[in-house]
Amino acid sequence: MTDHPIRLLLADDHPVVRAGLRAVLQTEPDLVVVAEAATAEDAITRAAQGDIDVVLMDLQFGKGMGGAEATAQITARPGAPRVLIVTTYDSDADTLPAIAAGASGYLLKDAPPEDLAAAVRTAATGGTTLAPTVADRLMNRLRTPATTLTRRETEVLALVAEGLSNQAIGQRLHLTEGTVKSHLARIYTKLGADSRTAAVATATDLGLIRR
Repeated sequence: MTDHPIRLLLADDHPVVRAGLRAVLQTEPDLVVVAEAATAEDAITRAAQGDIDVVLMDLQFGKGMGGAEATAQITARPGAPRVLIVTTYDSDADTLPAIAAGASGYLLKDAPPEDLAAAVRTAATGGTTLAPTVADRLMNRLRTPATTLTRRETEVLALVAEGLSNQAIGQRLHLTEGTVKSHLARIYTKLGADSRTAAVATATDLGLIRR
């Protein structure tokens, strides 16, 4: 444990959510909210000032930078605070980029207050806390790697679900159209699907991409 309260930055674009998090966390004697940020860009700037121990980061910030990218920028700096993702999304398309970006934990916004406070303390000491649904799917990925989508395949399929063409997906992910088609072929095989629509439906049911 540190000799001072754990200092928190709340990063979420919804004022009501930030107020709710503050109300919950401020009841804990060893936690103190020292700053809030309504955008991912502001969170990066504020986290760099050196007086934050844990950032509670949402994943979606309207049209601006996302929480995963902000997490990567925050954690890349020497002596960076820990980042705990607190979001409503638990699909692989959300969790994998955030964890790969360096998040110390991943909780859903419906987590009990005591779980949130415990996750903050765990993050502050270098540990990891994952929401049960996220932990379960990560374990399944380890147990059945041959049938699990890679992070890139998940990204491709999430964009298919948004209605993007292969060419547009390639431009978004900086891939050739041929590479996108190769990813889709592997996705179809893994999911037992024979079309884009079927692959999206199956992946949605399995929680691989967001509903």
